[in-house]
Amino acid sequence: MNRRITTTRIGTVALCLVSFAAMPAAQDGEKAAPPAEAKPAARPDDAARSLEETRLSMGKWIETQQILSRERKDWQQGKEILQGRLELVKQEIASLEEKIQEAQSSVATADQKHAELVAENERMKAAGAQLTDAAVRLESEIRRIAKRLPEAVRTKLQPLFQRMPEDASKVRVTTAERFQNVLGILNALATANTEISVQFEVHELAGGKPTEVKTIYVGLAQAYYVSGGGEAGIGRPPPSEDASADGWIWEPANAIAGDVLKAVEILEGKQSPAFVPLPLQIR
Repeated sequence: MNRRITTTRIGTVALCLVSFAAMPAAQDGEKAAPPAEAKPAARPDDAARSLEETRLSMGKWIETQQILSRERKDWQQGKEILQGRLELVKQEIASLEEKIQEAQSSVATADQKHAELVAENERMKAAGAQLTDAAVRLESEIRRIAKRLPEAVRTKLQPLFQRMPEDASKVRVTTAERFQNVLGILNALATANTEISVQFEVHELAGGKPTEVKTIYVGLAQAYYVSGGGEAGIGRPPPSEDASADGWIWEPANAIAGDVLKAVEILEGKQSPAFVPLPLQIR
C-alpha cells in the first residue's frame, strides 16, 4: 500500500512539473508576446511514458533498498552466529589444550614412575642375586657342619637337610624358602648346643662288638657314654681343619664309667642332683 501511494504522489508531482513547463512565461500587465516560432506542444503519450519510467525507476530503487536491508539483516545474523561458533571453538581449543597439558603431565609422571620402578626392580634383582649367593654359601657351610654333628641330631634334622638343593642350576624353591630352611637348621643347632641330653646309641667297643650305650651330650661340643658292662668313653666332634671327617671321634675312658653312670642317673631323675666331675677338652 505504501509503495503504491508513494508512486502515485511522485507521478502527480511529475505531471504538474511537465504541465508547468509547457506554459509560456508572461509578465504582469504585459501582453504575452507571440512566440517567434511556434513550438509543438508536448503530447500526452510522452508524459505518460515519462511517468511510467519514473514509476518503474522508483519501484526498482525501493526494491533495491529492501533487498539491501534484508542482506544487512541476514549478514548481521550470520555474523552473530559465526561469532558464537568462533567463541565456542575457542573454548573447545582452550579445553583441549588444557587436557593435552594434563595428559603430558600425566605421561611425564608415568614415565618417571616407570623409571623408578625399573630402577627399583634392578635393585631388587641385584639384592635377590646377593641373597641367593648367601643362601648357597650357607647351605654349603651347613653341609660341612652336618658331618660334625652327633648322629642323633643329624637324624633329627635330616628332613631339613634334604630340602637343600644339591644342584644350584636345578633349584625349584625360592630363595626365601631356602633361607627359611637354613634358618630352621641353624635354630635347631642353636637349641641343641645349649642342652644336656641323654641318648641311647650303639657304639663299637672293645673287640669291635656293637654295644648299646647311654650317651650324655653336653651341647654339641662334648659327650660321654657308658655301657651296661661298665665300659665308658668320651666323644668329640672332629677338628674343624679336617674337612674329610664324618661323625664324631670316640675314645675309650673306662676310668670315668662310674661318674658317667651317676650323671646319667641324675639326668634321668634316678638320683638327686649332685656335682659330678667329668673331663672336658676345650678347642
